[in-house]
Amino acid sequence: MARKTFFSFHFERDSWRAGQVRNSGLFKGDKAGFIDKADWEEVKRKGDQAIKSWINKQLEGTSTTVVLIGSETSERKYVGYEIEQSAKRGNGLIGVYIHRVKDVNGRTDAKGKNPFENWYYERNGKNVYFSELYPTYDWVNDNGRENLGKWIEAAAKKAGK
Repeated sequence: MARKTFFSFHFERDSWRAGQVRNSGLFKGDKAGFIDKADWEEVKRKGDQAIKSWINKQLEGTSTTVVLIGSETSERKYVGYEIEQSAKRGNGLIGVYIHRVKDVNGRTDAKGKNPFENWYYERNGKNVYFSELYPTYDWVNDNGRENLGKWIEAAAKKAGK
């Protein structure tokens, strides 16, 4: 089954790494589709509300959101908004650490904080953090090239999509 998947990441810092993940040919057997952020710079010039509207439109019809986690991802305003909106829509969510993916200059980066630690649901008077509910993987160590399609499918099924 094809999955329309939204990829969330720190555009300025990690777009090269995100591109390596998106263009890796990993969906050969899974037929999963996804949305990229190619128009980010143009949208960004229009301001905060335009960015949020663009994100909301990109999330339409998606079943999963993959947060590509780099060194500074957890602190990014719009990554937080994308996680929040994905959860409100009932999307399956997963995080994939990409700090070991080499950038355009062949360098890796420091491992960033799990952004799911910034968000929680309140259940029975207790905060249940997204990091307790949504899995994270490492693109390099967990063989993302072979497994991302499976991770996406599992997250969508867990979300009932």
